[in-house]
Parts: sequence; structure tokens; C-alpha cells
Amino acid sequence: MKRITFLRGLAALPLAGAASAFAAETTIRVAIGTQDTTINCATGGLLIRELGLLEKYLPRDGKYKDVEYNIVWKNFSSGAPLTNEMLADKLDMGSMADFPGSANIAAFQKAGKKSVFISVLSGSTLGSGNGIVVPRDSAITSLAELKGRTISVPFASTAHGMLLRAVKSQGWDPEKDVTIIAQPPEVAGPALQANKIEAHADFVPFAELFPYRGVARKIYDGAQAGTPTYHGSLVNTAYAQKYPEIVTAFLRAAIEAERLMSAEPEKYSELIEKVTGVEAPVNYLFHGPLGLQSRDFAFRPAYRQALQTSLDTLKLLRRHETDIAAEGVIDERYIRAAYQQAGLNYEAQLKGAPSHPAPRLVDAGSGKPIADTRRLAGFWLQGEAKVRHYAGIEAAVAELRKQEAAGKTARAVYVHDLIHGIKLLAPLAYYASDAAGQLSAFLQKDAATAYAAANKGRFYDYAALRNSALVAIR
Repeated sequence: MKRITFLRGLAALPLAGAASAFAAETTIRVAIGTQDTTINCATGGLLIRELGLLEKYLPRDGKYKDVEYNIVWKNFSSGAPLTNEMLADKLDMGSMADFPGSANIAAFQKAGKKSVFISVLSGSTLGSGNGIVVPRDSAITSLAELKGRTISVPFASTAHGMLLRAVKSQGWDPEKDVTIIAQPPEVAGPALQANKIEAHADFVPFAELFPYRGVARKIYDGAQAGTPTYHGSLVNTAYAQKYPEIVTAFLRAAIEAERLMSAEPEKYSELIEKVTGVEAPVNYLFHGPLGLQSRDFAFRPAYRQALQTSLDTLKLLRRHETDIAAEGVIDERYIRAAYQQAGLNYEAQLKGAPSHPAPRLVDAGSGKPIADTRRLAGFWLQGEAKVRHYAGIEAAVAELRKQEAAGKTARAVYVHDLIHGIKLLAPLAYYASDAAGQLSAFLQKDAATAYAAANKGRFYDYAALRNSALVAIR
């Protein structure tokens, strides 16, 4: 009987040399780098590991008969150190965003090796997921107000790429009009709380986590730049060529993790919190229906362009000298094989719109299906397993006030930005009514005030909204 050795956080020996005969191998290493706190990667790492899904799909017949698998999981806070261990042959696969992924690809090329992206895990064709925050009590409410200010960001991260593009979109020189300094999220959080930095740009989940914890406000979402971004999985090409069935098995496990998350996003958001400390309501911002990003294995044209943009940006930053084409470092053979084995149609997903395959949403008040989600709102009460959804903000906040009057407490309240459709934490959003009294939510204060003026309505912050007659307890 085969045994599976399960190791966490340990470096393993390099692969056996190419000259070794496959038949002589009795142990095969499967070493995977994860970014647990980068919560949108959960279906390509954390959930697979915690639920034992890889073991379920590893090949056990043919040339893999009687093989012992040495499974190694190692967690990282960012993509750069994960890349270093892949280069050192201590890891075979790993997950990261397009920008650090392009650095991975360039580093492998410089070392005379090759790595390739084998799937997307989660992404946004608009660019949501990265964001810019300011201290909670800062007077700054928009990106335009950051000219001449100091902005910190984890260097070489996907948020770094987003920040450079955001600065460029303002017509600013990133070396003259703003001061950009390197700062990881674990340093930025306390700095924001102590008002020691003016603004901070970061990747998943920190542009949402810091506001949720009350130390910051988000003033800019990557969706405003309209530049696609994604997180995906890469593999050392030499490993994939030697063990294609194992790479396919990893993706089969990811597909299973996706199915479970889609069916019960609250349950698995709780699991992510248990493992990472990132609160379940923040995880739900990404993994719940109509989340900040869509979980998506398909390498859509928008994601191919995101990778090409990242590769080109790296060259501009002089991180590599030669042109690298995204098409040459994306290999869909393994995800296509995994889909076929799972009885799924990869081509259909590739051609369809990116979305969470979530259950049909039903209004918790009326019991009717929610057809129009532009003003979708909801809340997650302490002690309840599921988020309650409502077709409109008015009904959601009115019912929340009723529940609070009965002694209940909300873990989180959600609304959706009318312009970009992204999920927001309701206490940190801005609101506007129209002439008929219908409420809409906005990430930006100026967008809410403009909408109110254009539609003969009123502007509200969250506190004013809760006291408005529009949300009176019914």
C-alpha cells in the first residue's frame, strides 16, 4: 500500500536527476508553495491542503503504482520568496499574482530554466482586488488628493504594478509627483493606525482587511483603473514535463475546492479565518456571490493581457532585459486535462462571462429571486451560518436595524458599488438617493454626491443613512 508523507513548511531535496530511470523512483516529491493570507488563492492551496484534496486525485496506477508521495506544503506572505524556493528546486509549484508571477518567469529565464502559468485561480477583468487605503481619520477621499504625498506599497507585488498604473492615469510622474516607499502589509497596518503613513497600496486582502479592522479607509479600488489582474498557479516546466499527471491532479483538486467554496462560501470563509486569522466576513467579500473577484480557472484574453502588461512593466523597471511573450509562458494543457477528467467543459468556461457559479440569490424578506443585483445588499449576523441577501439597500438596513433592536449583532454589512459592481463594506461606503428615494452605494464620496445632484436626490454617509426615513424599521 502506498504511503503519503505530509510535511508542512519544510524544504525538501531537489528532484532526482534526469538521468535517473523513472522505474527506479519509489518516492516522488510534490512540493507546493501557497500564500494563505492572499485569500483569493484559497482554492489553489489552503483548501486543497486543509481538506486533503490532493491525496484524493494523485495518480496511483500505471507508472505511479506503488509510488510513495512526499507532499510538501510551504506558506509565504508574498510571491518573491516563493519564487526563490522554486528557483532553488525546493518547490515544484506555487500560486501568485500576475505581477510577481512575471518576476518568477523572468527569474527562471535568467537562470536558464522555465516556469509557466498553468491556471488562473481568481481574478478581476476590471482590476479589483488591489486597492489604496488611508488612515481612518484622514481627510483624503480620492486618489487625486495624493499628489505630493508618500504612498507605501509591498515592492514587486501586484499592488505595486497597480499603483504605478494608477499614478500614470493621473498624468503624474511616479518619481516626482509622489514618493513611493517599500512597506509590507504587516508593517503598514500599525503605521496606518498610528498615522505614520499618508497612504498605502496593497494586494488581497489588505485593502479590505485594514478597513474592516477599523484602521483605514479604502479610497481607490483597482477596478477604477480598468486593468485586469489575477492570481494563478505556476509550475517548474521540467517538473511538469516529467510528471504531467501530478500537475493535472493538483488542478483536479483545485476544481474540487472551487466546487465546495461555491456551494458553501460562508463555511469555507470560516475555515480560511481559522487558518489565517483573516476574518470570515473579509474572506466572504471575495468568495461570496458577486465577490470582489471571480474565481475562474480560464485563461481569458483579459488575463493574458494582464500577464503581458506585467511582463512589460517589469522590463520598464529593468527587472529583465529581453522581451517575454505571455503566450509562451501560459500552458493550458493541464487545466484542460483536469476539466476533461472532471467531466467539465473548459472551452465553454473560456467563452462564458467570468462569474461565481453561486446558488441563485433569494431576497430574505420577500422570498423572491433577486434578478437585478445592482443594489444588492446583505448582512451576516453573529450566530447565523448564512448571509442574508436583499434586492435593495433600504430593506437590508431596515431589517438590520430591527435585528439590532432585538439584540442581534452584525458581523458585516455588504453593499455593491453602483458604478463598478464591486462588493463593499457598507459602513465604509457612501450613498445617494434618487428622486424616487431609491438608494445606491458608491466607493467614492464624489461619485455619490454627483449621483445625488444628477438625480435630484440626497447624499448620505452610513451613519446618516441609518437614521434616514428611507430605512425606517418596518
